[in-house]
Amino acid sequence: MGHVDLRSREESWGAGVEGDVEALQWSGAVAANAEQSISLSTDAEQALAAMHTARELTLGLVAGIDEDDLIRVHSPIMSPLVWDLGHIAAYEDLWLAHRHGGLALLRPELAHLYDAFETPRAVRGEIEALGPDEARDYLDAVRARTSEVIAGRGVGNGMVCEMVLRHELQHTETMRQTMAIGGLLGDEDRARLDAPLPHDTPDGWLQLGGGPYAVGADGEGFAYDNERPRHTVELRPFAMAHRPVTNGSWMRFSEGGGYERREWWSHEGWAWKEEHDITHHPAVAAGHPDAPACHVSWFEADAFARAQSARLPTEAEWERAAAWSRQMGDGSSGGGPLAGMHRVWEWTQSSFEGYPGFVARPYREYSEVFFGDDYRVLRGASWATHPRVVTLTFRNWDLPQRRQIFAGLRLAADA
Repeated sequence: MGHVDLRSREESWGAGVEGDVEALQWSGAVAANAEQSISLSTDAEQALAAMHTARELTLGLVAGIDEDDLIRVHSPIMSPLVWDLGHIAAYEDLWLAHRHGGLALLRPELAHLYDAFETPRAVRGEIEALGPDEARDYLDAVRARTSEVIAGRGVGNGMVCEMVLRHELQHTETMRQTMAIGGLLGDEDRARLDAPLPHDTPDGWLQLGGGPYAVGADGEGFAYDNERPRHTVELRPFAMAHRPVTNGSWMRFSEGGGYERREWWSHEGWAWKEEHDITHHPAVAAGHPDAPACHVSWFEADAFARAQSARLPTEAEWERAAAWSRQMGDGSSGGGPLAGMHRVWEWTQSSFEGYPGFVARPYREYSEVFFGDDYRVLRGASWATHPRVVTLTFRNWDLPQRRQIFAGLRLAADA
């Protein structure tokens, strides 16, 4: 997954923690335990509180999973859950303790093991990495030193701290993808995954006019490099479906020859389907017919759209429609102009490319190395995406054959 509603309730890095009394008390305790008595700035206090809350979510997610399932490779294209824990710690140590705080790495011998590029997913189950208890100890030790750094140095402009925080929150979604594959999701998460759209979710299409539209993040608040610079695109009139495609609709496509009708598939999609003997994902058949279809690849989404005499939206169209929906009251809870927008990631027809004037920051491996026709853009969020990470302009991306992610689609058409 692109790596991370992607819409925060506020665009400032300190959003979403003001009411977390327990976390704020915890951040005060960190300050009290610092080597010197330091009066925490409001920004530092809120950052520590948010980091504490995120860590509770991470550890709570794996609390009920036994050691064998934490270590096991549940899919060759996903990391063992214990690797994610070590990676979260190593990333925090690198960016907050080392680069922001100027400290030497706590465990330099682990740096290459938990580097996502030096240790690709295919080998993460074979390396001698930390075990579950060791990974938890590593998380605790890193957090102790980064807390002291933040207490002593503050957060600067807040961008590195927010990046580290969102990185951890994004990994809780990635870990849930692994847990879904391994049958490890808890009852609450399974219910969220398979919840039907509300009965008052509208059918039909939202008609939107054409003209110039500003795409991407402005200069305010936190955004990833691939969301900038904001630029204007010219859109033609188009229509967007009010509802994401549901399991019931997908099964009608499948049972109506959707995986046999060559004319609905791209050349690459048909070759992939034939090579791997692809049919509908088991979760679609087993799911509630009125829940959004999930675990759908881009190849399948493209074929489904063609079968409906429709298409996938461009990401600019998706952003335009989502912005209009938000202005009209946000249909994410049903009954609004566009419903279910944060239930599954939604594939677009767009390849993942840099915007005109793109500048890589703070490192080119976050976005730039993925640019090109090999990856397709997803927009929105899924039920597993933390609200702090959700923004209107966030761009997720993945390979067109990927089905492990919580992804579906919403149809578009020329007006």
